[in-house]
Amino acid sequence: MNKATLCTEQEISSLVHTFYERVTQDPLIGPIFADHVADWPSHLDKMVDFWSSTLRGTARFRGTPMVTHSRLEGLTQAHFHRWLALFQQTTQELDNAALRERANDLSLRIAQSLWYGYQMNRKTDALPLTL
Repeated sequence: MNKATLCTEQEISSLVHTFYERVTQDPLIGPIFADHVADWPSHLDKMVDFWSSTLRGTARFRGTPMVTHSRLEGLTQAHFHRWLALFQQTTQELDNAALRERANDLSLRIAQSLWYGYQMNRKTDALPLTL
């Protein structure tokens, strides 16, 4: 299956909106997002573009996630684990099995990459830990 036929834009939009609804209500990571996302409609649009780019190959996303996340203070493995758990809880509800599998694979890689980058920017003299 090629990227363009993996899923629809509506499926991506639904995934993103459902996931971030959970994020905003989560006691561990919700406050971090509340402190750093001033314009939720724009953030959600950007996340739909991000997932459309990664899942469908649309190349719509413009941004620097590593830089953005590296600037945050006090993140721990628990925050990244919680993000992954909420994401995978959301994907488990998808009817599209191919989308569910691909999104889960990508989310794990993304979380690991951001966690590595975060540690490398904070602890330059130590090897990063895996999730």
